[in-house]
Amino acid sequence: MNLIDYNFNKLVNDIKSLSRNELYYIIRKNFDKIPDETKMSCSNFFNNFLYWGRLDVERNDYEEIEKKVDVLYEHIADFVWLYNHLEDYRSKKTLFAVLNNWYQYDFITSLEARENMYDDYFDLDLVKCDNNEVIVDLGAYVGDTVLSYIKNYGKDCYKKIYCYEITKDTFEILKNNLKEYDNVEFRLKGVGNKTCRMRVVDNVESTSANILVNDENGEVEVVTLDQDIKDKITMIKSDIEGMEQEALEGAKNHIINDHPKLLISVYHGNDDLWKIPKMIYEMSPDYKFYLRHHGSNIYPTEITLIAI
Repeated sequence: MNLIDYNFNKLVNDIKSLSRNELYYIIRKNFDKIPDETKMSCSNFFNNFLYWGRLDVERNDYEEIEKKVDVLYEHIADFVWLYNHLEDYRSKKTLFAVLNNWYQYDFITSLEARENMYDDYFDLDLVKCDNNEVIVDLGAYVGDTVLSYIKNYGKDCYKKIYCYEITKDTFEILKNNLKEYDNVEFRLKGVGNKTCRMRVVDNVESTSANILVNDENGEVEVVTLDQDIKDKITMIKSDIEGMEQEALEGAKNHIINDHPKLLISVYHGNDDLWKIPKMIYEMSPDYKFYLRHHGSNIYPTEITLIAI
Protein backbone atom coordinates (compact mmCIF):
# COMPACT_ATOMS: atom_id res chain seq x y z
CA MET A 1 0.00 0.00 0.00
CA ASN A 2 1.39 3.41 -0.98
CA LEU A 3 0.78 6.66 0.87
CA ILE A 4 -2.13 7.78 -1.28
CA ASP A 5 -3.87 4.41 -0.71
CA TYR A 6 -3.32 4.82 3.01
CA ASN A 7 -4.64 8.38 3.05
CA PHE A 8 -7.66 7.51 0.93
CA ASN A 9 -8.57 4.52 3.09
CA LYS A 10 -8.18 6.60 6.25
CA LEU A 11 -10.46 9.28 4.82
CA VAL A 12 -13.07 6.67 3.87
CA ASN A 13 -12.96 5.05 7.32
CA ASP A 14 -13.23 8.44 9.02
CA ILE A 15 -16.34 9.31 6.98
CA LYS A 16 -17.91 5.88 7.51
CA SER A 17 -17.52 6.25 11.28
CA LEU A 18 -19.59 9.45 11.39
CA SER A 19 -23.28 10.16 11.47
CA ARG A 20 -24.56 12.64 8.93
CA ASN A 21 -24.77 15.37 11.59
CA GLU A 22 -21.24 14.66 12.78
CA LEU A 23 -19.96 14.81 9.21
CA TYR A 24 -21.67 18.16 8.67
CA TYR A 25 -20.24 19.50 11.92
CA ILE A 26 -16.66 18.55 10.98
CA ILE A 27 -16.89 20.04 7.49
CA ARG A 28 -18.44 23.24 8.84
CA LYS A 29 -15.68 23.53 11.45
CA ASN A 30 -13.04 23.06 8.76
CA PHE A 31 -14.71 25.70 6.59
CA ASP A 32 -14.80 28.12 9.52
CA LYS A 33 -11.01 27.82 9.87
CA ILE A 34 -10.15 29.07 6.38
CA PRO A 35 -9.38 32.80 5.87
CA ASP A 36 -12.32 35.16 5.40
CA GLU A 37 -11.01 36.16 1.97
CA THR A 38 -11.09 32.51 0.87
CA LYS A 39 -14.60 32.08 2.29
CA MET A 40 -15.76 35.05 0.22
CA SER A 41 -14.04 33.73 -2.90
CA CYS A 42 -15.76 30.35 -2.49
CA SER A 43 -19.12 32.01 -1.86
CA ASN A 44 -18.87 34.18 -4.96
CA PHE A 45 -17.88 31.22 -7.10
CA PHE A 46 -20.62 28.88 -5.89
CA ASN A 47 -23.33 31.54 -6.03
CA ASN A 48 -22.38 32.63 -9.55
CA PHE A 49 -22.66 29.12 -10.99
CA LEU A 50 -25.07 27.28 -8.65
CA TYR A 51 -24.05 23.77 -9.73
CA TRP A 52 -23.24 22.82 -6.15
CA GLY A 53 -25.65 24.91 -4.05
CA ARG A 54 -25.53 28.33 -2.44
CA LEU A 55 -23.00 29.45 0.14
CA ASP A 56 -23.72 32.69 1.99
CA VAL A 57 -22.15 33.06 5.42
CA GLU A 58 -23.94 36.31 6.24
CA ARG A 59 -27.33 34.70 5.61
CA ASN A 60 -26.35 31.45 7.30
CA ASP A 61 -26.97 29.60 4.01
CA TYR A 62 -24.69 26.55 3.73
CA GLU A 63 -26.53 24.61 1.03
CA GLU A 64 -23.25 23.86 -0.76
CA ILE A 65 -21.83 22.17 2.33
CA GLU A 66 -25.11 20.32 2.93
CA LYS A 67 -24.93 18.86 -0.58
CA LYS A 68 -21.31 17.77 -0.10
CA VAL A 69 -22.27 16.11 3.16
CA ASP A 70 -25.12 14.26 1.44
CA VAL A 71 -22.95 12.82 -1.32
CA LEU A 72 -20.09 11.84 1.02
CA TYR A 73 -22.44 10.25 3.54
CA GLU A 74 -24.66 8.43 1.05
CA HIS A 75 -22.14 7.49 -1.65
CA ILE A 76 -18.78 6.87 0.00
CA ALA A 77 -18.98 3.25 -1.22
CA ASP A 78 -19.38 4.53 -4.78
CA PHE A 79 -16.25 6.65 -4.41
CA VAL A 80 -14.40 3.55 -3.18
CA TRP A 81 -15.63 1.74 -6.28
CA LEU A 82 -14.27 4.53 -8.46
CA TYR A 83 -10.93 4.59 -6.63
CA ASN A 84 -10.52 0.86 -7.21
CA HIS A 85 -11.30 1.28 -10.92
CA LEU A 86 -8.83 4.10 -11.55
CA GLU A 87 -5.82 2.98 -13.55
CA ASP A 88 -2.95 5.14 -12.34
CA TYR A 89 -1.50 6.87 -9.31
CA ARG A 90 -2.24 10.35 -10.63
CA SER A 91 -5.93 9.52 -10.96
CA LYS A 92 -6.13 8.09 -7.44
CA LYS A 93 -4.36 11.13 -6.01
CA THR A 94 -6.77 13.38 -7.92
CA LEU A 95 -9.80 11.63 -6.44
CA PHE A 96 -8.32 11.77 -2.93
CA ALA A 97 -7.49 15.45 -3.44
CA VAL A 98 -11.07 16.28 -4.41
CA LEU A 99 -12.68 14.38 -1.54
CA ASN A 100 -10.20 15.65 1.03
CA ASN A 101 -10.81 19.17 -0.21
CA TRP A 102 -14.54 18.64 0.38
CA TYR A 103 -13.92 17.13 3.82
CA GLN A 104 -11.23 19.32 5.38
CA TYR A 105 -10.53 22.10 2.86
CA ASP A 106 -7.14 20.67 2.00
CA PHE A 107 -5.77 23.01 -0.68
CA ILE A 108 -2.27 21.52 -0.81
CA THR A 109 -3.10 18.07 -2.17
CA SER A 110 -5.45 19.53 -4.79
CA LEU A 111 -2.64 21.84 -5.89
CA GLU A 112 -0.22 18.90 -6.13
CA ALA A 113 -2.74 16.89 -8.17
CA ARG A 114 -3.51 19.68 -10.63
CA GLU A 115 -2.36 18.89 -14.17
CA ASN A 116 0.29 21.26 -15.48
CA MET A 117 1.89 19.26 -18.28
CA TYR A 118 -0.94 18.63 -20.74
CA ASP A 119 -3.84 20.63 -22.08
CA ASP A 120 -7.28 19.89 -20.71
CA TYR A 121 -8.63 16.61 -22.15
CA PHE A 122 -5.48 15.75 -24.08
CA ASP A 123 -3.15 13.80 -21.82
CA LEU A 124 -0.74 12.57 -24.48
CA ASP A 125 0.22 9.55 -22.38
CA LEU A 126 -3.39 8.34 -22.55
CA VAL A 127 -5.23 9.82 -25.52
CA LYS A 128 -3.72 8.40 -28.71
CA CYS A 129 -5.12 9.68 -32.02
CA ASP A 130 -4.67 9.17 -35.77
CA ASN A 131 -6.10 10.50 -39.03
CA ASN A 132 -9.21 8.30 -38.79
CA GLU A 133 -10.65 10.11 -35.77
CA VAL A 134 -14.32 11.08 -35.89
CA ILE A 135 -14.58 13.55 -33.03
CA VAL A 136 -17.69 14.91 -31.34
CA ASP A 137 -17.20 18.09 -29.34
CA LEU A 138 -20.18 18.70 -27.05
CA GLY A 139 -20.04 22.22 -25.70
CA ALA A 140 -17.71 23.36 -28.45
CA TYR A 141 -17.95 26.98 -27.23
CA VAL A 142 -15.63 29.12 -29.42
CA GLY A 143 -13.61 26.16 -30.74
CA ASP A 144 -11.00 26.15 -28.00
CA THR A 145 -11.03 22.36 -27.58
CA VAL A 146 -10.76 21.73 -31.33
CA LEU A 147 -7.88 24.20 -31.59
CA SER A 148 -6.18 22.48 -28.65
CA TYR A 149 -6.64 19.12 -30.36
CA ILE A 150 -5.07 20.45 -33.57
CA LYS A 151 -2.19 22.00 -31.63
CA ASN A 152 -1.49 18.68 -29.91
CA TYR A 153 -2.07 16.22 -32.75
CA GLY A 154 -1.89 18.24 -35.97
CA LYS A 155 -4.47 19.51 -38.46
CA ASP A 156 -4.37 16.26 -40.45
CA CYS A 157 -5.00 14.01 -37.45
CA TYR A 158 -8.74 13.56 -37.89
CA LYS A 159 -11.31 12.44 -40.42
CA LYS A 160 -14.24 14.58 -39.24
CA ILE A 161 -15.20 16.80 -36.32
CA TYR A 162 -18.75 17.54 -35.17
CA CYS A 163 -19.12 20.69 -33.05
CA TYR A 164 -22.28 21.16 -30.96
CA GLU A 165 -23.05 24.53 -29.35
CA ILE A 166 -26.29 25.99 -27.94
CA THR A 167 -25.66 29.77 -27.84
CA LYS A 168 -26.24 31.57 -31.17
CA ASP A 169 -23.68 34.35 -30.75
CA THR A 170 -21.05 31.89 -29.56
CA PHE A 171 -21.94 29.57 -32.44
CA GLU A 172 -21.01 32.29 -34.95
CA ILE A 173 -17.65 32.84 -33.23
CA LEU A 174 -17.08 29.07 -33.24
CA LYS A 175 -17.64 28.85 -36.99
CA ASN A 176 -15.39 31.81 -37.67
CA ASN A 177 -12.56 30.48 -35.48
CA LEU A 178 -12.56 27.10 -37.25
CA LYS A 179 -13.38 28.24 -40.80
CA GLU A 180 -9.95 27.36 -42.18
CA TYR A 181 -10.20 23.69 -41.18
CA ASP A 182 -11.72 21.05 -43.41
CA ASN A 183 -14.36 18.47 -42.45
CA VAL A 184 -15.67 20.34 -39.42
CA GLU A 185 -19.47 20.29 -39.13
CA PHE A 186 -21.25 22.80 -36.91
CA ARG A 187 -24.56 21.98 -35.24
CA LEU A 188 -26.56 24.57 -33.31
CA LYS A 189 -28.13 21.94 -31.09
CA GLY A 190 -28.14 20.62 -27.57
CA VAL A 191 -27.44 16.96 -26.84
CA GLY A 192 -29.31 14.83 -24.32
CA ASN A 193 -31.14 11.53 -23.87
CA LYS A 194 -34.22 12.41 -25.94
CA THR A 195 -35.39 14.65 -28.75
CA CYS A 196 -37.06 17.80 -27.45
CA ARG A 197 -36.94 21.60 -27.33
CA MET A 198 -35.19 23.50 -24.56
CA ARG A 199 -34.45 27.10 -23.65
CA VAL A 200 -31.06 28.71 -23.04
CA VAL A 201 -30.54 30.40 -19.67
CA ASP A 202 -27.62 32.83 -19.80
CA ASN A 203 -24.92 32.84 -17.14
CA VAL A 204 -23.84 36.34 -16.13
CA GLU A 205 -20.21 35.29 -15.72
CA SER A 206 -19.62 33.56 -19.05
CA THR A 207 -21.58 32.26 -22.03
CA SER A 208 -19.52 29.08 -21.67
CA ALA A 209 -21.68 28.34 -18.60
CA ASN A 210 -25.06 28.88 -20.28
CA ILE A 211 -27.44 26.04 -19.49
CA LEU A 212 -30.55 24.47 -21.00
CA VAL A 213 -33.88 24.13 -19.21
CA ASN A 214 -37.01 22.29 -20.27
CA ASP A 215 -39.31 24.39 -22.46
CA GLU A 216 -41.36 22.87 -25.28
CA ASN A 217 -41.30 26.29 -26.98
CA GLY A 218 -37.58 26.76 -26.45
CA GLU A 219 -35.27 27.99 -29.18
CA VAL A 220 -32.84 25.04 -29.04
CA GLU A 221 -33.38 21.65 -30.63
CA VAL A 222 -32.05 18.86 -28.41
CA VAL A 223 -31.04 15.54 -29.98
CA THR A 224 -29.33 12.31 -29.02
CA LEU A 225 -26.00 11.36 -30.56
CA ASP A 226 -27.37 7.93 -31.45
CA GLN A 227 -29.99 9.65 -33.62
CA ASP A 228 -27.97 12.59 -34.89
CA ILE A 229 -24.72 10.93 -36.01
CA LYS A 230 -24.63 7.75 -38.07
CA ASP A 231 -20.84 7.66 -38.53
CA LYS A 232 -18.71 5.54 -36.27
CA ILE A 233 -17.49 7.87 -33.50
CA THR A 234 -13.96 7.52 -32.12
CA MET A 235 -13.95 10.36 -29.54
CA ILE A 236 -16.54 12.26 -27.52
CA LYS A 237 -15.59 15.31 -25.49
CA SER A 238 -18.38 16.65 -23.30
CA ASP A 239 -18.48 19.83 -21.22
CA ILE A 240 -22.16 20.78 -21.27
CA GLU A 241 -22.86 22.29 -17.87
CA GLY A 242 -24.56 19.41 -16.11
CA MET A 243 -26.12 17.53 -19.04
CA GLU A 244 -23.24 15.09 -19.37
CA GLN A 245 -25.21 12.16 -17.94
CA GLU A 246 -28.10 12.70 -20.35
CA ALA A 247 -25.73 13.03 -23.29
CA LEU A 248 -24.06 9.72 -22.42
CA GLU A 249 -27.44 8.01 -22.13
CA GLY A 250 -28.28 9.30 -25.61
CA ALA A 251 -24.99 7.98 -26.99
CA LYS A 252 -25.34 4.49 -25.50
CA ASN A 253 -25.33 2.67 -28.85
CA HIS A 254 -22.21 4.52 -30.00
CA ILE A 255 -20.49 3.74 -26.70
CA ILE A 256 -21.38 0.03 -26.85
CA ASN A 257 -20.65 -0.44 -30.54
CA ASP A 258 -17.89 2.09 -31.31
CA HIS A 259 -16.06 2.31 -27.96
CA PRO A 260 -15.06 5.95 -28.52
CA LYS A 261 -12.52 7.62 -26.30
CA LEU A 262 -14.57 9.57 -23.73
CA LEU A 263 -13.33 12.88 -22.32
CA ILE A 264 -16.09 13.91 -19.95
CA SER A 265 -16.39 16.78 -17.46
CA VAL A 266 -17.39 15.32 -14.09
CA TYR A 267 -17.56 18.38 -11.87
CA HIS A 268 -20.89 20.10 -12.64
CA GLY A 269 -22.56 18.16 -9.85
CA ASN A 270 -21.08 16.27 -6.91
CA ASP A 271 -22.70 13.01 -8.08
CA ASP A 272 -21.12 13.25 -11.54
CA LEU A 273 -17.74 12.27 -10.13
CA TRP A 274 -18.85 8.72 -9.29
CA LYS A 275 -22.05 8.32 -11.30
CA ILE A 276 -20.66 9.01 -14.78
CA PRO A 277 -17.89 6.37 -14.55
CA LYS A 278 -20.47 3.85 -13.29
CA MET A 279 -22.79 4.70 -16.18
CA ILE A 280 -20.02 4.07 -18.69
CA TYR A 281 -18.94 0.87 -16.94
CA GLU A 282 -22.50 -0.48 -17.04
CA MET A 283 -22.65 0.20 -20.78
CA SER A 284 -19.24 -1.31 -21.48
CA PRO A 285 -17.04 -2.75 -18.70
CA ASP A 286 -14.02 -2.78 -21.04
CA TYR A 287 -13.33 0.91 -20.40
CA LYS A 288 -10.36 1.99 -18.30
CA PHE A 289 -10.75 5.14 -16.20
CA TYR A 290 -8.46 8.06 -15.43
CA LEU A 291 -9.04 11.40 -13.69
CA ARG A 292 -7.30 14.71 -14.34
CA HIS A 293 -8.05 18.20 -13.08
CA HIS A 294 -6.95 21.60 -14.35
CA GLY A 295 -8.97 23.91 -12.13
CA SER A 296 -8.60 25.77 -8.86
CA ASN A 297 -6.98 24.08 -5.89
CA ILE A 298 -9.36 26.01 -3.59
CA TYR A 299 -12.32 24.19 -5.08
CA PRO A 300 -11.25 21.56 -7.63
CA THR A 301 -13.10 22.08 -10.90
CA GLU A 302 -12.30 21.33 -14.53
CA ILE A 303 -12.17 17.66 -13.55
CA THR A 304 -12.07 15.37 -16.57
CA LEU A 305 -12.82 11.67 -16.68
CA ILE A 306 -10.78 10.04 -19.43
CA ALA A 307 -12.32 6.68 -20.35
CA ILE A 308 -10.40 4.61 -22.88
